[in-house]
Amino acid sequence: MMREGMRFGIIGGGAWGTALGHLLSDRGDVLLWAREAAVVESINERHENTVFLPGVRLSLQVRATDDLVAIRACDALLIVTPAQFVRATLTALGDPLQPLILCAKGIETGTMLLMSEVAADCCPSAPIAILSGPTFAAEVARGLPTAITLACEDSALGARLVEALARPHFRPYLSDDVIGAEIGGAVKNVLAVACGVATGAKLGQNAQAALIARGFAEMTRFGLARRARAETLAGLSGLGDLVLTCSSTQSRNFSLGVALGEGKRAADVLGSRTSVAEGAFTAPVLLQAAHQAGVEMPVVEAVCALLDGRTAIDNVMNDLLSRPLRGEG
Repeated sequence: MMREGMRFGIIGGGAWGTALGHLLSDRGDVLLWAREAAVVESINERHENTVFLPGVRLSLQVRATDDLVAIRACDALLIVTPAQFVRATLTALGDPLQPLILCAKGIETGTMLLMSEVAADCCPSAPIAILSGPTFAAEVARGLPTAITLACEDSALGARLVEALARPHFRPYLSDDVIGAEIGGAVKNVLAVACGVATGAKLGQNAQAALIARGFAEMTRFGLARRARAETLAGLSGLGDLVLTCSSTQSRNFSLGVALGEGKRAADVLGSRTSVAEGAFTAPVLLQAAHQAGVEMPVVEAVCALLDGRTAIDNVMNDLLSRPLRGEG
């Protein structure tokens, strides 16, 4: 199924897919599939993704295509499309035998399925792994130090993938807790919106720290209810990613929250962007899944109220601060 010096295919031509393609091209050709014709042309003609990762000169070993059939010739496929497009993309791909390394962070609207569950539906023959952790695409593309989680239930396959993905400045840590790695990545996007709101509304650093801590408690409660392991949620794909995403405008979710905190409407902010803030789509389905599991997630509920315009920031903060006093946990 895989051979030494495996050839990677990247499905998704956004910033993260492009950065991963550039990272992995030092050991051979990488083929990147993109839906946008402008991205394919830009990568092949200018060796730069001017749409989603401008300013980063890409390796000549990265080639782009709009042909999913061509991608199936690669040895392992990284799925880097937005979470809500994973099902349609995998359905179009068919049912490959190669490993699928899922890089999207989210929960599918309507079904409440995690990405590994969507992939199992669409591609039952393909082994599945999750790549998730604190990663800004531009920093990975520039070769700055990065650590990340590679989660795979098949330990032998996971070990081979870690070896194939690892670089001196890109260190994957192996886990077999697929559910934990996925929940950390999905929930942190919603919490990043909340932290952005606190920044945009100038609520102060105390509020920011409180949201991270209480948000992590919500992530942990929900994760444990879904049989994730606490140590995974406290690791790179959970707490690590949460801290990164909740503290920088490089995060699309955090910057969305900043705009909301400044009084802008979610629809206006999202409509003006070329890239996807996954937290906006994950928040309502996460809240639905939490209610179904009997898990309280007040910060997530507050984000949902702000995203759909049901209430103002002052009301949200009053609701959070007037909750009954309780023990920490």
